[in-house]
Amino acid sequence: MKEKVNQLFRDKMVLVMLVLGLLTLVAAAGAVKIRKGNENLEKSPYLELEDPDGVIAGDEGGKPQVIGSSDARWTEEAAKAETANEEADAKFLEAGVDNGDHVSETILSLQEDPALPKEEVPEAEPAGVIANQALSLDFTEEDRLSWPVTGNILIGYSMDTTTYFPTLEQYKCSPANVIQSEVSTPVLAPANARVMEIGCNEEIGNYVRLDMGNGYTALCGQLKEILVEVNEYLQSGEALGYVAEPTKYYSVEGVNLYFELLKDDKPVDALDYLE
Repeated sequence: MKEKVNQLFRDKMVLVMLVLGLLTLVAAAGAVKIRKGNENLEKSPYLELEDPDGVIAGDEGGKPQVIGSSDARWTEEAAKAETANEEADAKFLEAGVDNGDHVSETILSLQEDPALPKEEVPEAEPAGVIANQALSLDFTEEDRLSWPVTGNILIGYSMDTTTYFPTLEQYKCSPANVIQSEVSTPVLAPANARVMEIGCNEEIGNYVRLDMGNGYTALCGQLKEILVEVNEYLQSGEALGYVAEPTKYYSVEGVNLYFELLKDDKPVDALDYLE
């Protein structure tokens, strides 16, 4: 029994010695490798190349060397640039400008020079004045009116005798022509005119009164959406507004334009003047 124990102890000792020997060999190899690596680090890791002429730019005497160029060429370019600067300075001095600050002062002095011609801008005149100068309100008995709307005459002018008004169911004089139309039909100025009055009453609804000159005036009733203003000047054919639904005084007659022509505030028959 004792011999078996001794034999096992000897076998273990041999195994331990082998392991220690292997570890020693590994440690020695690692030390050699580390030493060689340190020697390689002391050398440059980059490939050294010779510097051919004109390939790599250097710095000699503070002058940049360009690839393929010489000192003589650099000097020539510098001289040209300096000459150009001197010529530019000379031109500024001749013009009385020596730097950027004086440029704005020179421009201002030129703008304020009283000897320079100044463009005169005419003052704008009011729109009414221009219209008054452009339109001649000179309607005469020989002139013709254009129709404010196109349609049949539902009730004609009649101041000498009475005429029948269907809605009122009575006969009476008619100072105007009641012209058949449709709702929203544009109502046009019958001649060159000035808007005298814009108003409204129960019988003819919204209306516009026009001054055409020489005592002639025109009254257009049964309107809506009036487009003009008092004292506005209109050319013949310009829109005053639109035909509205009839008032209760003309409900049976239907949609219409009430058109009355006056001379010196007295009604006259518009049919005698219409084209």
